[in-house]
Amino acid sequence: MSVGEMLAATVPMARTLNLEFVETTAERAVVRLPDQPDFHNHVGGPHAGAMFTLAESASGAIVIAAFGDQMSRAVPLAVKAEIGYKKLAMGEVTATATLGRPIADVVAELDAGERPEFPVEIAIQRADGAVTGEMTIVWTLRPSA
Repeated sequence: MSVGEMLAATVPMARTLNLEFVETTAERAVVRLPDQPDFHNHVGGPHAGAMFTLAESASGAIVIAAFGDQMSRAVPLAVKAEIGYKKLAMGEVTATATLGRPIADVVAELDAGERPEFPVEIAIQRADGAVTGEMTIVWTLRPSA
């Protein structure tokens, strides 16, 4: 089962929004929100909350892809998030997430008994390529023991 399939199966909100996990690697996660009238805002584009969930889902996908081998000893948790809505989003939108720190550095902190934090940067784009939003989520790996 791929990371995207696992998230779609275990995260009810991802299923509710019909998110499509296009690509999920330790280097990049791409998630698409189809154009769905049930999730439109007052101007006919995707609701801000739906775009937040899209971006957060892309960040979660890359975190699991990058640190899935650490799950026996740590739980990934979002610490804080900031989103900026840059342009009007209309139609289908896609979120692309990238890690803001090298995986090895985060794992080294975990190995040292620390609770590492690391940013995930997400760009939200319309089908024409225009960036409609940018989000940063700071994640942590909380040691299990």
